[in-house]
Amino acid sequence: MLQQIYQKLYDHFGPQNWWPAETPFEVIIGAILTQNTTWSNVEKAIENLEKQGLIGPEKLHKIENKDLEKLIISSGYYRQKTKKIKNFTSFLWEKYDGKLKKLLELPSSRLREELLSIKGIGKETADSIILYAADKPVFVIDNYTKRVLSRVGITQEKNYDKLQELFHDKLPQDTQLFNEFHALLVNLGKDYCKRKPKCDNCPLNQVCEYAKSYNQ
Repeated sequence: MLQQIYQKLYDHFGPQNWWPAETPFEVIIGAILTQNTTWSNVEKAIENLEKQGLIGPEKLHKIENKDLEKLIISSGYYRQKTKKIKNFTSFLWEKYDGKLKKLLELPSSRLREELLSIKGIGKETADSIILYAADKPVFVIDNYTKRVLSRVGITQEKNYDKLQELFHDKLPQDTQLFNEFHALLVNLGKDYCKRKPKCDNCPLNQVCEYAKSYNQ
């Protein structure tokens, strides 16, 4: 059924070309900043960083915390996110001499271990970095994905690892497929499968258990 859902979403939304970033490092900063906020708020923060020429490991490593906080304030939780960015750049400098490519070239499992060792980077953020910055096949599980799978009737499971295993078992290990599918689920969650869903025009309403009960 996952393949069917993917095709319906792709037919409806088209290719997503996600992640919207110029460089792998910008992907990483975006993945940290997007925690607990909307992408529009992240875009404002990234724009501020770009205007100051700060989208780079060395520059963000050296900037004072209070100066970084001011630039990313639109992303919310800006003090915590400043610490997380600093934790990442410190890690990169201490273990990889500031060479991001060296980190991203690690095998997926080892890269994930390294990322999860950094305070402030959890599974969703780590997997977003692996998929979108390192270009390696791992499925990112977020709240939109949990909501959609629950409503369509695939599973009520909430455990991150078990949900990820579901995608890894049922789909080919293909980076582009995982990239598009995750982005499509995010789009569906934002536009239709909201907390208060818009089932009438949802592209999945013919295969969704929730929509069927909603329309009765």
